[in-house]
Amino acid sequence: MLVSSVPAIRIRDCNREPIKASGNYVLYWMVAARRLSWNFALDRVLEYCRQLNKPPILFEALRCDYRWASDRLHRFVLDGMAANAREAAGLHVAYYPYVEPSPGAAKGLLEALAAEACVVVTDDFPAFFLPDMLAAAGKKLSIRLEAIDSSGLLPLRAADQVYGRAVDFRRFLQKTLPAHLLDFPSAAPLAKRNWPLADAPRNIAAKWPPAPLALLDDDSKAIAALPIDHAVVPAALRGGSVNAHRCLHGFLDRKLAAYDEARNDPELDGSSGFSPYLHFGHLSVHEIFTGLSATEKWKPEKLQLRATGKREGWWNMSGAAESFLDELITWRELGFNFCSQRSDYDQFSSLPDWARQTLKTHAADKRKHLYTLEQFESTQTHDPLWNAAQTQIVREGRMHNYLRMLWGKKILEWSPSPQHALSVMIHLNNKYGLDGRDPNSYTGIFWVLGRYDHPWPPERPIFGTIRYMSSENTARKFSVKNYIVRYSSDRQTDLPFQSARRA
Repeated sequence: MLVSSVPAIRIRDCNREPIKASGNYVLYWMVAARRLSWNFALDRVLEYCRQLNKPPILFEALRCDYRWASDRLHRFVLDGMAANAREAAGLHVAYYPYVEPSPGAAKGLLEALAAEACVVVTDDFPAFFLPDMLAAAGKKLSIRLEAIDSSGLLPLRAADQVYGRAVDFRRFLQKTLPAHLLDFPSAAPLAKRNWPLADAPRNIAAKWPPAPLALLDDDSKAIAALPIDHAVVPAALRGGSVNAHRCLHGFLDRKLAAYDEARNDPELDGSSGFSPYLHFGHLSVHEIFTGLSATEKWKPEKLQLRATGKREGWWNMSGAAESFLDELITWRELGFNFCSQRSDYDQFSSLPDWARQTLKTHAADKRKHLYTLEQFESTQTHDPLWNAAQTQIVREGRMHNYLRMLWGKKILEWSPSPQHALSVMIHLNNKYGLDGRDPNSYTGIFWVLGRYDHPWPPERPIFGTIRYMSSENTARKFSVKNYIVRYSSDRQTDLPFQSARRA
């Protein structure tokens, strides 16, 4: 029986097959926590290596037929694979990167690698195609497949219900999270190697050649040969653990102090920028929390043990740090809570009853403006602020946090039905956003339609009692003129309303 430092609540058996002690290695199938540090799954792999006296093989694959596959998303993942390849080489650990050259080319690869392994360990992740992929793999493999949860500070299975309001989930966190703050993954699990070396079997590597360095190192010709969407070009923001750590240190050193004041201002770059790195597993929430704790000189004994559900005061950190932690932990992990327990997390039917009812009541209301998906995508609306927000995500793979809420509210207002609005939001966010296809993304999209919210009277056309937002009100709160100029599509930069002045 393996004695594990990985909390049992983070370990999920994907099948009931045995561990094969006679295998040649322990296989880590990286699918979500695509990093070599602060990773419970890698800790679990190395525990097996020590117990069985077998080497690890780190297998990271990238298929080409996932929905919204594009140069942008591929490039971000490939950046991470390149960083992992360099780090693994320096640590003398076998790393096997595979990039599928055509749909279906990877078929049989996992089973071939598993056939010579003792056990397969992978990452647990509750959204996109990953749950179905792990379920299918569990049925195919003849050895044990374990999925390890490194998603957040709170284990996915720590909550036995779906929380419909942030205040209720926050209160649950405040009661439950202290017990998990003592269980963190290793910061440098591969630093002390005490297992033999291994390589992927030659017959397997010959049939499924590892990704060439030219592809991992940003050879545009190599990525152009892949059967993916080349119209969505790579963003300036680059992926991988090195860039993720640069982002982390920059935030802690330069942005944290002003976070609670700057994060909602469209003309200030006040957000952390972590969401793409968290989504692709290039950065760990545990590492972020550790860095923040060091910056704040914080220790667990400073916690206020009374669970009030309030946003401020429980951590006993600075106001800026507590504001950031509410986004990183409460709101981010609220989405993981929903996706891990509701398979319909991306369906209109998953909205609360009151939201579906009020939207149904007003579904036939007259719309002053109606736009098609193509018009939304190409920023052909009458609203320069909305156009600027859409232009930002098309250009950069990201959108300002506050404007993303406004962006969604206007899509609801300008669509023929709320169901159509939902499909437009999901498509545009997941196609262009580097942080799309994530539980946190679905939280934002469905918040637009009432998830985690409550009725907001008075009742309005189209919205009913769904919370209303407008570009005019946004411009009264913040100066947006420069933002619009920066992301202008060169058709319309004049505001049809008065923007707040920058002090």
